This record gives sequence, C-alpha cells and structure tokens, in this order.
Amino acid sequence: MQLTFQFLALLAGFAATCAAFTFERIDKNNSMLLIVDHQVGLFQLVRDFGPEEYRNNILAHAAVGKVFNLPTIMTTSAETGPNGPLPKEILQMHPNGVLVKRNGEVDAWDNSDFRAAVKATGKKQVILAGITTDVCTTFLALSLVQEGYTVFANADASGTFNAQVAATANDRMRAAGVHVISQFALTTDLMRDWRNTPGAPEMLPFYDTYLTQYGYVARAHAFAVTNGTILPGESV
Repeated sequence: MQLTFQFLALLAGFAATCAAFTFERIDKNNSMLLIVDHQVGLFQLVRDFGPEEYRNNILAHAAVGKVFNLPTIMTTSAETGPNGPLPKEILQMHPNGVLVKRNGEVDAWDNSDFRAAVKATGKKQVILAGITTDVCTTFLALSLVQEGYTVFANADASGTFNAQVAATANDRMRAAGVHVISQFALTTDLMRDWRNTPGAPEMLPFYDTYLTQYGYVARAHAFAVTNGTILPGESV
C-alpha cells in the first residue's frame, strides 16, 4: 500500500512538472550576447575540449552576435595578469562592441560597468559563454537569473578543467533555471526558419565555417544538384 502511495505521489509530481513547463524560445529581438573571459591565458585551463575544437567554438559564439545583430558585451578579468586579453579574432569581429575590463571581480555581475552595459541593452534574454564553466559562466548565469533574466548558457563555448567539473556546473545552472544548450540548438532557435533573415544565405556559410559536419552536408547537396549523377543501385 505504501509503495502505491509513493508511486501515485511520483506521478502527481511528474504531472505537475509537465503542466508547469513552458518552452521559452530564444527571441533574436530580445536577446543579447555575452562573451565572458574567453581570454588567451584562461584558454590554457580548458581540458574538456581539445584546443582546436574549443578555439573554433569560442569564435563561433562570438560570431553569433554578428550574424544575428545582437547587442554584444565582452568582458575580461584582470587581463594584464596571467589571464591575458581576449583573442584578437574576437576583438576584430566586434570592433564596436562593448568591452568591460574588470580589475578584480570574479563574477562579472559584481562590476558596476558591466551591469550597466547589460541593462542598457533593454533585452531580457541573455546568451553567454565563458571560461571557466564552473566560475565565469556559472556565477554570472546565476546572478542574471536572480535579476530576472532568462539565461541560455552555450555549453560548447564554455570550458573548464575536465568533463566532471563541467557536468557539475551545468547541473547547478539547470537547477537554477538556466538553459544549458548546444551551439547548434542556440543558432537554430535564433533562426527559427531557414526562410527567415538570418536564414539559409547567412547560416549555411556560418555552419560551413564553424560546424563542419553540417557545412559538408550542404556542400555535398550543392554538388549533387549541380554536378551529380545517380549511380546504378543508388536510387531506392
């Protein structure tokens, strides 16, 4: 009998969770992009990605702001020390972007200039990524949720010491209501429809540069349409 009551209680809890769920889409007209401490010194701490893959991922994260014309705020932590500056590619990508150089605050939200820059966008959805996942991304994400923002943490562009640390940090953020998502999910939800702008003309080159798997799918399709022939036995 006790097991029956426990099972019913479980079912009731599950039903309540399902009923309360709302799929909040990423709205390109209500979003900002935050580039948090993607610094060349901190880059050396990232071990849950290979260096080539992670470099690609942080450049892709920065490019999202450019493709979707999102207000973009960059921030660094004590960059004159071992943490170093942002990669020059990111700075060149956003020559007019806001760059807040924090002198000591670990959580970017503790810096008044950074808070002012975020609030000045007038947007309520935040897309962010940083090094390290458990500190730079998580601390800021939790602070933003507490301030009433909806936060989407780019898991592909947030890096840390190992996969276990990343998983613990992501669990902590999810428990607070942060949406931890992949770069592909992020960009496709911003786009919504291949016929939109940005749509196929903008996003296929983006994927060709930063998501090789999909870029080569598009290349293969283009070749097949313009030059391809169906081989015997290929058509099924």
